[in-house]
This record gives sequence, structure tokens and C-alpha cells, in this order.
Amino acid sequence: MSAIRLPKPLQFVGVALIAAVARLDKSFSPSHTFHRIRQHTFTLSDYIYIAFNVSLFTFWLYLMEVPGFPAKLLIPFLHITALVIPFTSQFFVPATPIFAWLITFYSSRYVPQAWRPNISVVLLPTLESVLYGANISDILTRYTHPFLDILAWLPYGVIHFTIPFVIAAFLWLFRPKQALHQWARIFGWMNFVGVVVQILLPCAPPWYEVIYGLAPATYAVRGSAAGLARIDKLLHGNGYQIAFGGAPVVFGAFPSLHSGCATIEALFLSHFFPQCTKFVWMYVLVLYWATMYLTHHYIIDVVGGSCLAIACFYLLLPEEVKGPFATSLPSNLGGPLPRSKYQLYDLEEPRMSRNRGSSNGNIMRAADFDVDDLSERESDEEDVDISFRSPVVSDTPRSAVPLMKSSSSTSGTGAGAKVAASRSVAGREGHRHTASIASLIRADERAEDGWSPIASSFSGIPPSTPTRETAV
Repeated sequence: MSAIRLPKPLQFVGVALIAAVARLDKSFSPSHTFHRIRQHTFTLSDYIYIAFNVSLFTFWLYLMEVPGFPAKLLIPFLHITALVIPFTSQFFVPATPIFAWLITFYSSRYVPQAWRPNISVVLLPTLESVLYGANISDILTRYTHPFLDILAWLPYGVIHFTIPFVIAAFLWLFRPKQALHQWARIFGWMNFVGVVVQILLPCAPPWYEVIYGLAPATYAVRGSAAGLARIDKLLHGNGYQIAFGGAPVVFGAFPSLHSGCATIEALFLSHFFPQCTKFVWMYVLVLYWATMYLTHHYIIDVVGGSCLAIACFYLLLPEEVKGPFATSLPSNLGGPLPRSKYQLYDLEEPRMSRNRGSSNGNIMRAADFDVDDLSERESDEEDVDISFRSPVVSDTPRSAVPLMKSSSSTSGTGAGAKVAASRSVAGREGHRHTASIASLIRADERAEDGWSPIASSFSGIPPSTPTRETAV
């Protein structure tokens, strides 16, 4: 019975999974983390980043009422424990902006009433009418159908909450780890900035206008599932009504983080997986429509969320994950090795390489020697002619020029010598491995001495090879 063979794509996914697990840091010793901290050179930006996150977490933890004290102290304890264990820190450290966003979103419900700004009800519909000539979001909600409800529900109420994890999994499997780190970093900061704007600039969503009109809003109003209530009815449940009714940020219409998340997801997939570009942007367009069809956002909210995502992507994405590196596989999956700082900044790398087998640890690579220049120098010093090779190695002259018979033997500056010298130099410059033309001149005369390199036969034993002294 033959074994079942999986399709090649599934085989590649299996190989990528094994390679991704092999890349993980499997140490559970906090001493390794402390050693890395001691070896790290902290900069001013590092101190600012740490101080900001510590202050932010402390502030929201202080306002948090559920869980209460001292149970809520378990949150920083578990978080710090995850940071000092190498196996968990490789996930929690890059995800710090995501945790900053989540605690800000959750604890914002406990902000004292005196600290909260006034809620704007007419700002967004007025801007929509002024900028686009009509209340487009209201036009899109006038006709509803169960098929359109499901079409809007899938991207808005299902895919929106699952696709960030799918993208993270694909980046972890098929791209270098820097890609996953940047995804967590940029995705987290974009949502954090969006929630802060929603808290500082609270605006009523379209469903508020449908239910309450333009009456002034208060923070006592509970959230509404709006168009998703029709999905609850189709599914014979009330899950979305419960979820949106207990939302911490009820008046967070602007900017739309649904559109912001969809946009930044499309930007990342287009950047790291270009083959998915047209498909992911189709999803984004459908989600844009769904946010307005379900009466959760105005079109100005969609535009604001998209602009926020684009700004975060292009401002925060570092150069090290741009270019061909963005589509390369991990190093243990057939991709290139991590680029050194010399390659990253297009600098000339020092021409020394480390070798454990050497006494001082430094050896020169073969590529570090200028072989061509060395060969030219040796060729200039020694004119080795392959047209004549003597069987007597020790007496072999360094050049075949002494064997030539010159008509003006008494003068080294005669016409024959000049012609021979010029032709010899031309031969060297043209190709150092070809036979010298000068060595073949008067070959018939040299054949009279008993041997010629071009004669069909030779007479007698070849004469002994003269040296440079005897030739002169």
C-alpha cells in the first residue's frame, strides 16, 4: 500500500512550519534575557520608549476597576514574567504596541466623567455633506437585503477579527522574523493612535442619528449592533448586540479602525506577498462599503481610518524590510542570510574574515587578493613563452628570446631586436597565455641547428638550452 502524498503546497507549508519552529528561541531561563539586557547598549530613544510604555500601562492600570485591586496586579506580574522568559519574550516584546492599544481600549470606559470631552453629533454628517455633496452613508443604507447583509457581515463581523492572526501566521512561516515584528509594531501603534483619537474626539456614529436623531449624546448611551442586528436575527442569537452594547468606546466613529485595519492589512500583504495584491484590495473595498451599509461609519470615518493606516505604514516601516528582502524566505527555508550593517547601509565591508582555526582569528579570503594585478606584475617581470619548453627544467631560460637569431647580433638596438621586442610586448598585452610571435621569427634558421618548434621533424639531438649569459 503506497503512502499518501500531500500536494506540493501543503508539503511546503509543512516544511515552513518545521523551519519556523526551529527558528524559535526555546530557552526558559531568565538569565539569558538578563544577559542580553546587559549586552545591549541603550540609547535615548530606548529610554523614552520604555518610560512611555511604563507610564501608559501604569495610568490605565490605575483607572481599571475590573478586575479590582489587588487582583489587577496580576496583569503586570504576568506581563513582566512573559518578558523575562526568552521563549515568551520573543512574542511579547514585539507585541508591546498591541498590548498598549488593548489596555487603552479596555480601560477607557473607566475614565472619569469630568475628564471626558463633549460628544459631537453633527460634525461627521456635516463634513460628509460638505465634502462629498451628500450623505453617502445614508444613501447606502436605504436598501437592504439578506444577501447584502451576509455579504457585509463576513468582512465586517468575521474576517476583520481573524485576518490579523492569519497575516501574522503567514509572516512567521514564510518571511524573515523582522517582517512579523514590524507587523505587530505598526498594527499596534495604528490602532493605539486611532483609539486615542476616538477618546479625545468622540463622534456619534450613523446608527445614533437613525435612533436618536441629532439630539445631544451622553456617555450613558449604550452601543448598538446597528445593521448587525439583522445578522443576529438570521442566526437566532444576540451575540453582536451584546458585544457592541458593552463596547468601551461607544462614540468612536472617527476614525474607522475597521477601514484602518483593512487598509494596513492590504498594505502589508501587498508588500510582503505581492501575488495577493488584487485579492486583498477587493476585500478592502467590500469592507469599506460594509462599514457604511451596516450604519456603523460615515464615509469620512472610512477615509480617516485609511489615511491613518497609510501614514503609519509608510512612516514606521523601516528600510531593512523593503526591497527584495521583503519577499525573501527565512534563512533556514532557502532565503538569504540576514544582511549585515555594511550591506544594509551600502558600505564597503572590511576585507578580513573571522576563522576559528587560525591562531589570531583573522585570515585573508582568497577574494581579498588582487590576483589579476599580481598576475600582470609577474607577467611584466617574466615573459614565459610556451612555444618552447626544454626538458631540462633547471637550465630552462625564462624567455625564448635568447634562441632567436638576429641579423644585427652586435647591437641590441638593431631593427630585428626592436621588431622582436615590440611584438613580444604586444603579445603580452594582448593575451599573456599565447605564444610570442617573436619566438617564431626565423624558425627555419633555428631548424638548421637541429630542432624547430614548427618543423615536421628534427635532426639529431636538440642542442643544450643556452642561458641568458651565453645568449648575450
